[in-house]
Amino acid sequence: MRSHPTLSGALAVAAVAACMITAPITAASARAREAVTGAAAAGGPTAMAVPQRRGPRGVPVASHPLMVKVRGHGADGRPLYVTGAPGGYTAGELRAYLRLHGTGAGQTVAIVDAFDDPYARTNLNAYSAQFGLPRICPAKRAQAPAKNCFSFRRLHPFGIGGLDPGWSLEESLDTEMVHALAPRASIVLVEARNDSVKNMFKALAYAGGLHPAVISNSWTLGTEVPSEYTYDHYCHLSAGVCTFSTGDTGHPGGYPADNPSVVAVGGTTLSLSASGVVHSETAWADSGGGVSRYEPRPGYQVPTMNPHLGRGIPDVAFDADPDTGVAVYDTANGGWLEVGGTSVGAPAWAGILAVADQLRAASGDAALTAAGFEAQRVLYQLTRGLADITSGSNGSCGQVCTAGPGYDFVTGLGSPRPGIDTALAAAHRRETRT
Repeated sequence: MRSHPTLSGALAVAAVAACMITAPITAASARAREAVTGAAAAGGPTAMAVPQRRGPRGVPVASHPLMVKVRGHGADGRPLYVTGAPGGYTAGELRAYLRLHGTGAGQTVAIVDAFDDPYARTNLNAYSAQFGLPRICPAKRAQAPAKNCFSFRRLHPFGIGGLDPGWSLEESLDTEMVHALAPRASIVLVEARNDSVKNMFKALAYAGGLHPAVISNSWTLGTEVPSEYTYDHYCHLSAGVCTFSTGDTGHPGGYPADNPSVVAVGGTTLSLSASGVVHSETAWADSGGGVSRYEPRPGYQVPTMNPHLGRGIPDVAFDADPDTGVAVYDTANGGWLEVGGTSVGAPAWAGILAVADQLRAASGDAALTAAGFEAQRVLYQLTRGLADITSGSNGSCGQVCTAGPGYDFVTGLGSPRPGIDTALAAAHRRETRT
């Protein structure tokens, strides 16, 4: 029988040399690793990738697919990121865009991130105060939230790591996006001790043991290896489903988004009015997406949709372009930033699924889960609540890198639209009653 290297070992060999030592998101550190989106401004790029930490030699680490918009340039020409007021789409604009019919009440969303963010509660409360959302319940009421608060817990079951500014921003984005779309859902932030692949999966396993409705994962290994299927079981959830970002390096994306048991989320460039009306939406050029080399095509992707032998990603999409990013408050990085990347989509879809689960519960239906690929099968059978994205590309590999009518390997089935929550609930009821 052919043997494969371990996931950690293979990733150590395939480590990306571009990963940089973590530093606060200042001009000096951002210059070390730039990913430009849109046209370059006279003073430099319009958006940059958040610097990634480099692990010890031979230890593969997960990366956060996270980008920030450059708000201007200082007298010395260095880009500026932080603004005194929110930039990017606000919680109100996002809710107006989707017009969800619930708040996520009664549902729990777990979020897996790395390192320690001691400002997590402060950031989330600041975001809530800015946009009129429920604040975190006092500790004594966290188990039974009142109407004006919600339950939030930050857990570090395997020890407390140090503060990493890049992962701090990721944690702020993830918690705030879930809260924006599902403001009454309980949030459990599970912090891995660090971003090593081993520790990220330990944290994911711990989150699964809490039996949340959804586990949001805005992290990627950036590549695939033959033995990745041995890690698929971490998202074989009987009580919920994982969402995963596909990455910000275009075609072909990377694991764990390739796991057939997860909902893989790619990226778009979304133009909204202040009232949430969609002006336009195209595939984002850096959206991770393609055909897996090692994971077989799952049954919910029929050959007429995916003619290849491998699992296609993404399944769905969400706004990811930092030039049309979302407002995020993060103390470690100075306050308000406009943030993009496919990191936005995983928590956004987690919030959508939490609201849909709330509607199902109200109708006496069970939550959508990864058991038997139920959540994925429901998504792939939807006839409303999704907008097909038919233009844009994420590479130069022909049809696989080009968005078009129907399912494609850049934006999947498409992006959410008003009615997505009720469509998910109704589809579930049809399946369980037949």
